Amino acid sequence: MFGLFKKKSEKEKLIAKHEAMLKEAFDLSKIDRTRSDAKTAEAEELWKKIEAMD
Repeated sequence: MFGLFKKKSEKEKLIAKHEAMLKEAFDLSKIDRTRSDAKTAEAEELWKKIEAMD
């Protein structure tokens, strides 16, 4: 209850975006492997940025 209005940190926002990218890459893997690989690479670059924040 006390964290109800707590804003997400920049790192939490990036992690959520990374998870969404991986989900989209998985969905694309069923249709277009090339676009899926590109989305996975983009998510990997984002993960490197998240790790650099530590």
